[in-house]
Parts: sequence; C-alpha cells; structure tokens
Amino acid sequence: MTDLQPTKLSGIARPADVGAMLAEICEHFVEHSDVVHADGVATLKSEDWTIDIVTAEDGLQIEISTLGEEALAVTRTMFAEHLFYFAGDEPFSLEWSKPAAKVKPPGFQKATVVGVKDVTPRMRRVTLSVADVTPFLDRNMHVRLLVPPKDQTPVWPHLQENGRIGWPDELLVRIYTIRYVDAEARQISLDILQHPAEGVATPGADFARDAEIGQQVAIMGPGGGGLPDAQDIFFAGDESALPAIARMVEEAPSSVTMRAIIEVEDAGEEQPLRGLSPVHVEWLHRSSYSVGDAYVLVDRVKTALKDVEDETFVWFAGEKADVRTIKRHLAEKARDRRRQYVAWYWEKES
Repeated sequence: MTDLQPTKLSGIARPADVGAMLAEICEHFVEHSDVVHADGVATLKSEDWTIDIVTAEDGLQIEISTLGEEALAVTRTMFAEHLFYFAGDEPFSLEWSKPAAKVKPPGFQKATVVGVKDVTPRMRRVTLSVADVTPFLDRNMHVRLLVPPKDQTPVWPHLQENGRIGWPDELLVRIYTIRYVDAEARQISLDILQHPAEGVATPGADFARDAEIGQQVAIMGPGGGGLPDAQDIFFAGDESALPAIARMVEEAPSSVTMRAIIEVEDAGEEQPLRGLSPVHVEWLHRSSYSVGDAYVLVDRVKTALKDVEDETFVWFAGEKADVRTIKRHLAEKARDRRRQYVAWYWEKES
C-alpha cells in the first residue's frame, strides 16, 4: 500500500468585497471545521484538509493542504463551489497555481437504477447499483444525483480550470441522503420525498416516481457530514431530514442518548427509528395544524431547546426560513457552534 504524501495547492480569489467574503467563509465553515480567524488571516482545519487564507491587496490568497492528490482535487472543487456561491451575482474570479484538468469531477461515477419502492405514501426509495461502493462506507452520507433526460445520450459534467463544476443545462442535479449502503451488493439507496403542489415543479420527486429499472444515472460524492461525535444528540427537522435522522440513529453506538422532534404530513408518514440505542421521538403532524399554524416545528424546537444541555449536539435540518430562525435562536443562546449542525434542505416557493 502506497503512503499518501502531503500535497498543497495555492490560489487567489478576487471577490468584490474581500473582508465580507472572508467573514462569510469563516461563518459557514465553523460548523464543519476548526476555524481560527483574526486580522485578515484565517485557517480552516478538518480531519481531511487544511485551508489557509490570507487577505492580500488584490484578493484572498489561498493554500489548500491535504494528504494525496485525490483529496486535494475533492477539496479544491468543494471550496471553489462554496466561494462562487458566497459571491452570488457580484464580480468574482478564482485562479489556481495549477489549473484543474478538464475531467469529470471528483467522486463521479455512473449508476443504474435497480430498485424502486414506496417506504410511506410520500417517501419513495430508489436503489442504485454502483461500480465502487467504498467511498460511501464512511461517515459522509450525502450524494449528488445526476439524471440525464430519458432516451438521450447523457452529457456529464466536467471541471473548469477554476475547479468549479461545469454543469450541462439539460442535467437534473439534486442532493440526497444515502439512506442505506449495501457493500456486498454494491448498492446505495436514496429516500426521496414526494411533495406534490399545484403549479410547483418537483423534478427530483418526479424522477423517483417515474424511475425505471435499468435507467442510467450518475452520482457524485459523498459529502456533507454524518453522525455527530457526541454522547447526547438532539435531532429535529421535517420529512426532508427524516432519511438522515433515521440513518444516524441506526449508526449511533449503544452509549449515545438521542431524542428527536420530526414534522411529517400525518401518522402514515411516521417511520420506525431503530438503532443500538433507543431514541425518544416526538412526531408532529402537519395535517392536524390549524389554519395559520406556520411555525409549529420551529416553536416546538425552540421550546425543547430550553432543556437541552450545553454538551448536547443539536442537529436541525429542513426548510430554509425555518433553519435561519433556529440558527439565530442558537446564536442568541451563545451555544458552541462546533456542537451543532443546522442546514437547509429545501426552500419554499416565493
């Protein structure tokens, strides 16, 4: 077995507002890495990579350090995607000392639909066969699903020189939780919520509803964290978070204490959460709400957090506005950001 060697890559980002960009980088990554930020200099450090950022006259000087070229490529693409997202519509450029090769993105592999079934009336499971299941056996549990138009030759994404992914216009791209991994069969399963609404497009749900055995798709990943390293965990979210919560409950050691508040449409959408350690689950049924009850989940979670200890890991995912409310609430409580995961999985149509 070849030992992985330390690898580094430098680059420079030129945002419209250097200070605002650096602040946003640190604000976001504090929940995913150890962040040290002072006087225009920042270091982001995770188990897999270190990113050093220094404010310069012409932008932000960046140095990425990893073990091995593959990890370096993955980290560059991840960081480039974040920087362009933070820049939004403002002018922004990103250059690297060694431009990215125009190849398929890190973690890309083709997949075949081998199973489709309903878990509940509103949750549909799609099982995919992949050539290499190894990357999905670790903690990270989210994956990009890439669906080309049916009956057309697929056009897959490639990297651009700045490390960002160039997406073909016709490709459907959605992020889902890997609900199950079957290492022996080399299969992964995704639970995809069916959420019909009049006049609202739901292309990801449509794919799951209409998926056919043998259909060719692709995946990229994994990424996006997994089971928190904590002895006491408070989970909360809506149906979009249920696949992730269910998987983490199953993977938690018997020594972990867990409770959860989960909002679903009705009792038919409840799923058994089984693991080595029992979990107390409070189910909220949206169908039972009164007219105007738009914040039942948020209000219930805020009330429950009054009794949550500082050492408890708080995990919340759901609709974007709800996530922002919970994130502000946690900030007001001055909780340790390293002991929380708060992420939006979908956004209401305006």
